[in-house]
Amino acid sequence: MSKVIAKQIDNILKGDKFIRHKKNAKGNTAIYSRNHPTAKFVRVVVDSGIDLTSGKANKRVGVKLVYINRAKSWREITIEISTDAKDLARTIKAQEISVKHVPTCKFCKAKKFKAKTGNTVCSNACWTAWAGKKKSAGTKKKTAQKTAAAAYKKKAARNPQKVTPKSQRTYPRNKSSQRKSKKNLQAMEQEILPGDLVTVEEVEGDTIVTDYTGKVLGIVQKVEGLHVTAVWTANTAQVPDWLLPVKRQYVVNTLKCYRFKVLSRKVKWTKVK
Repeated sequence: MSKVIAKQIDNILKGDKFIRHKKNAKGNTAIYSRNHPTAKFVRVVVDSGIDLTSGKANKRVGVKLVYINRAKSWREITIEISTDAKDLARTIKAQEISVKHVPTCKFCKAKKFKAKTGNTVCSNACWTAWAGKKKSAGTKKKTAQKTAAAAYKKKAARNPQKVTPKSQRTYPRNKSSQRKSKKNLQAMEQEILPGDLVTVEEVEGDTIVTDYTGKVLGIVQKVEGLHVTAVWTANTAQVPDWLLPVKRQYVVNTLKCYRFKVLSRKVKWTKVK
């Protein structure tokens, strides 16, 4: 049965113009890849799970995006998403869309990736070229700040400010504290489906405080009632895992909370009656 699934996976990938690699430097499964349809220097890479020795599909398929830098090295710019033969085509499409939300280097326009240190850096490591210039400019700025501070102290010594005695100072009256009226809590919900490309919004009441589009990105794998299971492929904003939403419903109140935002289609939040 696993050979039948392996043949199915191979047909899907070859039909989508994927090329099978001769070797896998990190394992013993067949690797397929092709160029991204729109993004330059980006390839869609699929670990088919097909064993190179037996030809059987022994594990789930993994899909990710990589950026080919100036040194011809691959840099993983999205987290690998695990799927099966049935959802393979949809997962590939979702990963291709997610490239829009991968941060770009403002100097060389290359895609950024998460290094082993945990920092999100340029795939071309272009900072090695301008780091020296930036350090020199920082030194000049500090020198200018010290000169300005010295000039201010000299001027202040010539013209000392008059200080009003405490007995002659006037203070505004303290306003009596006002109790805020309690508002009725309102639950909001929206439709979320498996395969949806999602991000996160930080809201306070019914006001969006922060929109994390382009910084936090995930793909919905499963929806059970109100509970949503999502795989977060990018989180450059470093939002803690315990703050990421897990339900398609939230309660509007004065406290800040995090809710889903669907990117792959238009979905509105509606009041729960």
